[in-house]
Amino acid sequence: MSRFHGFMTASAAALSLLLAAQANAYTLKVGITSNPASLSPAKITGGTWEEDVLRDIYAGLVDVSADGKVIPGVAERWEVSEDGLTWTFHLRESKWSDGSPVTADDFAFSLRYFVTPQNAATGVERLYPIVNAEDIARGKASPDTLGVESKDEGRTLVIHLRERTPYFAKMLVLYPFYPMPHTLVEKLGDRWSQPDNIVTNGAFKPASWTINTELATVKNPNYYDAEHVALDGVNFYPTEDRNAGVTRLRAGGLDILRDFPASRLNELKGLIPDAVHVTPRLGTYYYTMNLRDGQPTADRRVREALSLAIQRELITSKLLSDSVQPAYALVPPGTSDYTNQPLAELKNDPQKRLERAKALLAEAGYGPSKPLTLKLTYNNSPEHKRIAVAIAAMWKQIGVNTSIENAEANVHYSNMRRGQFQIGRAAWLSSYDDAQNFLQLTYTEGNNYGNYQNPRFRELYEAANRAKTPEERRELMQKAEKQLADDIVLIPIYYYAALNLVNPGLKGWQDNAIDVHPSRWISHP
Repeated sequence: MSRFHGFMTASAAALSLLLAAQANAYTLKVGITSNPASLSPAKITGGTWEEDVLRDIYAGLVDVSADGKVIPGVAERWEVSEDGLTWTFHLRESKWSDGSPVTADDFAFSLRYFVTPQNAATGVERLYPIVNAEDIARGKASPDTLGVESKDEGRTLVIHLRERTPYFAKMLVLYPFYPMPHTLVEKLGDRWSQPDNIVTNGAFKPASWTINTELATVKNPNYYDAEHVALDGVNFYPTEDRNAGVTRLRAGGLDILRDFPASRLNELKGLIPDAVHVTPRLGTYYYTMNLRDGQPTADRRVREALSLAIQRELITSKLLSDSVQPAYALVPPGTSDYTNQPLAELKNDPQKRLERAKALLAEAGYGPSKPLTLKLTYNNSPEHKRIAVAIAAMWKQIGVNTSIENAEANVHYSNMRRGQFQIGRAAWLSSYDDAQNFLQLTYTEGNNYGNYQNPRFRELYEAANRAKTPEERRELMQKAEKQLADDIVLIPIYYYAALNLVNPGLKGWQDNAIDVHPSRWISHP
């Protein structure tokens, strides 16, 4: 009798645990700003919305903690040689979502895939510190000469750098360092990343994808830390209209809205105060200008006039409810071990700036009889439109006629990469705390939309990478940014704050300066 009773008790306990697990099962609903261009790390455009998705479905050598710190990922530990040129990563046992092992070969394959020019991967420039990466990407060397090795039967990955790279450990959080399942890619080609074919190694795996509607993922039982993942899945909803996203969240259709309209900050603080998260963010909202021959903005005087005419303080206070700070330099304040380098004239009296701007345009040959006409383009967003309309009105004050045009995010950035724009809205939200991550915007080809080519800037940027001390590196980076400011390559408008709406019932969300929030840390009681 006691044995039977014991069996019943154990069964009841198991049933109770099962019911409790089902009660706690939860699929997170996240509003992101656009569709990913792909689920392949090598085929995305590099948008933050894409990184949000890929961060949940892939596990790289390193991971990001809930508070935004770099922590071990698939690499449980690593060592760096004394000269800083050889990085050795020891991989933990882990699997792809189909149960096959993740090995150093998958990481080495992914890195080679990125630098192979025929694959046209976005972000390849981030791999240039690796031996031969740049030569391969430019078609001057074979992909098999890349400085990566798989050793110890795939348990060890060795990366050889061409020069000391102080920020390399921070860069490992970026998508070019995610693995790709080499056997599947070799078998299916680009079709490998379609939802019906894809395998991933992150906390979640894609289940279905309806463009412009929903990307559904489910928990990956083969993830190396699956036992500590509380969610059953994460569903991503493209939400270019942030106002519609706010409505949807308030109705329970979203748990998280990644970026809400800054103009509604005070209203939302009154309506749903516990859901509003505003955090200083290492990011800059800016306009980039086309410097190619034949463009009006190839003339530095025109660029300076346009920058001087923008009243950043009005934009941040009147349009954005003081949720963000006006920007006078590319690198945001608060970046570790760095002092940003603004163009001094931007803080002059607004009237003096307007007078100077008109004089510069006159010097460049523009005036009432020959007005400057420009096209300003931006990716879809009511807020981007409001800012563009306001700035067009400010430029009108100095005699510039501006037409504005919008496009879906992937199309907008693709056009700018091809040089098919005059002035374009852009932003950089840093995934790691280092000034280099902003300066590379005008160094690497993928983000250098305006085709800025000043040898002095490139010399300073490269010298900073070779610097032997933090002090020397900081000084060289500051000189590089000062060169950018003097050349007026970009028009910084404001420094970001992370603006998120988060269901107060969630646990595990932590605000942080890089605004990175892997879903593996989140739970719903």
